[in-house]
Amino acid sequence: MKEQHYTYARFWKCALQVNPHGYGPNYRGQNYGLDASAYAEALRDVCLEKTIEVVGLADHGSVEESATVRHVLTQAGIVVFPGFEVATSEKVHWVCLFSEETTYRQLEDYWVHLGKLRRDDAADRARPVDLTGQQLLHKVTALQGFCYGAHVTSNGGLLKGKLNNLWIDARLRAAQIPGKADDLPPEYKPIALNQNPDYKRDHPIALINAKDVAAPEDLRDPRASTFIKMTRPCFASFLMAFKDPESRVRLTDDLQQRFYSQIDSISIEGGYFDGLSAEVSSHLNAVIGGRGTGKSTLLECLRYALDVSHKGEDAIRQGDQIVKENLGRAGGRVILKLRSAANHMKPYTVIRRYGEPPRVIDEQGNESRLHPGRDLFPGVEIYGQNEIYELAR
Repeated sequence: MKEQHYTYARFWKCALQVNPHGYGPNYRGQNYGLDASAYAEALRDVCLEKTIEVVGLADHGSVEESATVRHVLTQAGIVVFPGFEVATSEKVHWVCLFSEETTYRQLEDYWVHLGKLRRDDAADRARPVDLTGQQLLHKVTALQGFCYGAHVTSNGGLLKGKLNNLWIDARLRAAQIPGKADDLPPEYKPIALNQNPDYKRDHPIALINAKDVAAPEDLRDPRASTFIKMTRPCFASFLMAFKDPESRVRLTDDLQQRFYSQIDSISIEGGYFDGLSAEVSSHLNAVIGGRGTGKSTLLECLRYALDVSHKGEDAIRQGDQIVKENLGRAGGRVILKLRSAANHMKPYTVIRRYGEPPRVIDEQGNESRLHPGRDLFPGVEIYGQNEIYELAR
């Protein structure tokens, strides 16, 4: 996708522990009846069906079979973070992921750098590396990668191994749990919620769902994926999200669909903002700019389209003047595309030309008698900074 398509942050569905073809036969004794290419294509098909847009590719003790899967997924527009799963000298399992720009040769070099040469014998390559968990975190961080604790409540997991020194390491940003935090066993739940003093972290760890995908069908399990909020799905945004997991990382069960009115886009024809067309996030939006760049004008155009009145007397005069100067002289109009929770999340288009009442168009293209403020967005409040100041006085 072109850069201009990434205009706001949203939650992307990410499966962060997907294994290539050899994992099932070598570790699970599973035979899919598929060769490596067909297996990769089956993974792709399930990803597209389940709208999985980012994949963390992490075989156990190997990187050799990742290229085929990575090529097929990338060709389908799915972002792939290549990596591997390793066991530390404490026999604790970690998943290490790297940028989508990482080449296969670089990934092999990282594997060697972590002290474990590639081997043909599957049983041998599954043995622990000669690195402690803290040494591994240090090396992966130095390689600008990302490391999370795999299946932390199961065998080979960080919490199961009672390794609080690793849990509290600030370089560890995420831990994989099987479901909801509330469903964790009582010995683990206080730790995961950062309530156990022996495991207390300065910043709570991000909890993720990343079921170990051994077969394409495993991707259908909701617990195979986590939702991560990014503007553009790339490794840099991925790392940034885990610096603020409270707002940007969601378990499958936490991302409940909530129905509230949303503005999808705003466009303006004529006047100061002639040609403006911007998509709008369904969550937090911020407009940033210096004095005179049009922040208040944009807000007043939004208010004008929705036909929402001011509450302050000075704000009425200022708002009317702004709209007149920026729309009236050019006969401009504002176009909003939105969804109304008061009307079962149906989409509408609101069009208002200066000096005319707003028009509401439904999804069939018919003109509606609904009022944009009272009926589509009942209770909406819009304040510019000058009006806030006036009301505060």
